[in-house]
Amino acid sequence: MTDTARRRFLQGSAATVALAPGLTLIAQAQAAGPASATRRWGLLIDTAKCTADCTACVSACGDEMGLAGHGRPATDAQYLRKLTVKDPTSGNSHVVPVMCQHCAKPPCVDVCPTGASMKRADGIVLVDRHICIGCRYCMMACPYKARSFAHEDQTGQQPYLPRGKGTVEACTLCVHRIDEGRPPACVESCQGKGQGAMLFGDLNDRSSEIAQRVAKEATTRIRADLGLDPGVRYQGI
Repeated sequence: MTDTARRRFLQGSAATVALAPGLTLIAQAQAAGPASATRRWGLLIDTAKCTADCTACVSACGDEMGLAGHGRPATDAQYLRKLTVKDPTSGNSHVVPVMCQHCAKPPCVDVCPTGASMKRADGIVLVDRHICIGCRYCMMACPYKARSFAHEDQTGQQPYLPRGKGTVEACTLCVHRIDEGRPPACVESCQGKGQGAMLFGDLNDRSSEIAQRVAKEATTRIRADLGLDPGVRYQGI
């Protein structure tokens, strides 16, 4: 779709997008260096170390992204959530942090009619809220239920994450931190305040800790049978 056609499409849409004054995704994209396909950013989560009473990663995500609640848990934005899964045969349970899995073949990107859902060259999946029309096709396509819809006017926004009412949003893997050479907020908090269950790094770099562990240790990807090649891997499930 050309830029002219996209503008006409958005002008004719009944959906509305309200970004905070002074916040633009375009400026943020220009400020960051180019993403490279030589990298594949990912996470490795050891569920044996993750406990139900620890909320370090969830709290850090909410603070970093400015995700203020509106008293409606069912519809409030949540980029990272912790689920308890139980083996019906053995009765063993695991606590599993779940976020956007940053798939190599993201179905959310495939179904998006405007190109708002996109994947960077380094594997990070994002939503451009300037051209998101709130159709929510991506939410239906995501098998991980990792995306939220902004039902409310947004306040207290972070300059690196403009959010708009009527748009879809999800974990960005803290792309603003990655572009500055820092790990995602959830990982930093898990290492410093939590149980040290989360590891971040470049899956394509054979010398990185995450790549070496994935090569040597047993890991699992949620719904690997779908062939989406998620960038988030788990141990212990």
